[in-house]
Amino acid sequence: MHKSFTAEGAKAAAIHLFTPAGFDGLKDDPFPGARALAKGQGFTGAAGQVVYQAGEDGKLSHVLAGIGKGQDALAVAAISAKLPEGAYAIAGDGGMAFAHIAAGWADGAYRFDRYLKDKAKPPLLVMPVSADADALSREADACALLRDLVNTPAADMGPQDVDATIASIAERFGATLTTIVGDDLLEENYPLVHAVGRAAVYAPRFMELEWGDPAHPSLALVGKGVTFDSGGLDIKPGSGMRIMKKDMGGAAHVIALSQLIMSAKLPVHLKLYVPSVENAVAGDAFRPGDILNSRKGLTVEIDNTDAEGRLILADALARACEFKPDVLIDFATLTGAARVALGADLAPFYTDDEDMAGAIQAGSAMSGDPVWRMPLWDPYLSDLKSPIADLVNSGGRFAGSITAALFLKQFVDAKSWTHLDVWAWRLGKYGRPEGAAACGLRAVWQMLQDRYSV
Repeated sequence: MHKSFTAEGAKAAAIHLFTPAGFDGLKDDPFPGARALAKGQGFTGAAGQVVYQAGEDGKLSHVLAGIGKGQDALAVAAISAKLPEGAYAIAGDGGMAFAHIAAGWADGAYRFDRYLKDKAKPPLLVMPVSADADALSREADACALLRDLVNTPAADMGPQDVDATIASIAERFGATLTTIVGDDLLEENYPLVHAVGRAAVYAPRFMELEWGDPAHPSLALVGKGVTFDSGGLDIKPGSGMRIMKKDMGGAAHVIALSQLIMSAKLPVHLKLYVPSVENAVAGDAFRPGDILNSRKGLTVEIDNTDAEGRLILADALARACEFKPDVLIDFATLTGAARVALGADLAPFYTDDEDMAGAIQAGSAMSGDPVWRMPLWDPYLSDLKSPIADLVNSGGRFAGSITAALFLKQFVDAKSWTHLDVWAWRLGKYGRPEGAAACGLRAVWQMLQDRYSV
């Protein structure tokens, strides 16, 4: 069971969740003196508000907790982030589905403590008999894995460490893994992956995992694995470089999603593709003005070395399409423009498949994991034209997330392709821990479960 869940509820404190409307309309106390206690502490049911009551033994017995409008499935994260060690049982759900409560609880209880001397124990949510504790635990474990990978500094999470993580998962679930490293990338026709990563101390690499029955529907996942992005020769300022350990967040998402798929024994033939590099500055770094070949045969003029993620994804997407997957999905921390458009929490996705778009939106609503469809507006492809190559790698100031998606589209030949441009990070909003975040993972996972009837 996930480390912030428990089956033991005998001594658990009771948590009563309320929206403002639900608390305002309350006729009876959920526990003796609840409304008086709330009035004295200004409790209204607003998101993140918490009021504690102790029993005669001095131990916590009841908690009033506000979830605001309850629209955010992670609203409970602001509560579990504040609670002391101990077990807690939901006595009133405030209209939230328990699966949303569990996802929020695990999110708020998460701590990245790898480098901390003092490691606090998380508050424990009691799993009711009616809950599918195994499924909720698998999802919470996958989100925690994703966040651990992204939070780990680049010194301890280079391409070789991403490879080791995938190798461990492959061994656990009986998958096969093929890894191509360094100059072998040129021999095996991954020229863009090699070009972006060749200047780093740790060699670039390309990982390909395969799992499942080939007779099942084929599913390909691709994730951007830039373990640190200096910007290359178009170097980022210090402020822009500070959290660039998170630039392998796309890889972290598809690794976590693959773990979910395999642990749930989803009836698919899974292929996972992760190109992993560090975009470093050195004498052999690729340069603005260079023209690079790609696996698909298209040439790319480099306008900006800081638009490197789409380059390694181009080779990976081309490779994925060689097997004609039924469904192809990629995750990437691709553009700041996506954050300007939709902020940190709302993950934009792109697809020309109307059925898939509807399925992802349905998965988002069911899981409470917000996503937003953006247009693959073909007229903007003109921004990616080069007079001396097939494409240029940067589309200029406007519609940056759209032009990045259009760039990727030039390397895709699949029945159904979806691209998610995620941030994989969050600030301290809602009181949840600042740092790595899962963006769109649960929405896509819900879609896959619905599609393949698990």
